[in-house]
Amino acid sequence: MWIFRVDEPRLGVIRIREWRRHASHTVGLLVLLLGSTVAGLVVLDQSHTSFPDKMFTSLWDGVNLVTTLGSFTDFSQPQKVFMLLAMVATLLVGGFAVSRLTGMLSGDDVMAYRENRIMEHKLEQLADHVVVVGFHSLGALVANRLHEARETVLVIVGDKDQADRAADSGHMVVLGSPGAFDEVLKRARLDSAKAMVVTTPDSNNNLAITLLAHTLNASLAITVPGENPLRKALFESAGATNVVIADDIIANALVSGLGTAVEAAP
Repeated sequence: MWIFRVDEPRLGVIRIREWRRHASHTVGLLVLLLGSTVAGLVVLDQSHTSFPDKMFTSLWDGVNLVTTLGSFTDFSQPQKVFMLLAMVATLLVGGFAVSRLTGMLSGDDVMAYRENRIMEHKLEQLADHVVVVGFHSLGALVANRLHEARETVLVIVGDKDQADRAADSGHMVVLGSPGAFDEVLKRARLDSAKAMVVTTPDSNNNLAITLLAHTLNASLAITVPGENPLRKALFESAGATNVVIADDIIANALVSGLGTAVEAAP
């Protein structure tokens, strides 16, 4: 899937602008070459045809030269010499274009820039999705199970390795440094999201994310793990709608697993 990088790859933008600059130079050289060829052929045309006919014939030959179509009219000796020089100039301009333009748009930074533009459009249309914060073991389990349940999942992370793993698992991803996580949450379209699950291993970080997400959308359903009843109260005051204490779940499962053995005990 695709990754939107909040810290946009600036080098990609620079390379795109550089490519456009070189491309405009190449086009300018080709136009100049075409104009010079047409003018030279008109001057060297000693036929008795009208000037408009000479211009059209010269333009035809010039366009064929620049586009390498190879369909020319008959030339006089001076015109042939002139066309040889024009062909050399065309080869030089073509060599310039190949050397300066080829490969500039295939670098990783340019590909990341293009991916950002595509993801930006996808995020603008995103709605009724579930945001999963973090892609450690817990986050991966949550995101994958939501995906299996046919929910639209958006994973937001602050680590490139996690972003790559999430994208490889088929999820849309928003990646941003921890210092820009408020911008990451804004890009996650919390205003149109169905719910958010916070899964990072740092409880303080989870608390800050919960508070910020609740500020951005007070009606958003937020589920977050908590270590104890005190933490649960903190998360609820920050805006969490469901706080899961892992120890309580494990204890209940262990007791339930005893089954009739507990009931039969004296």
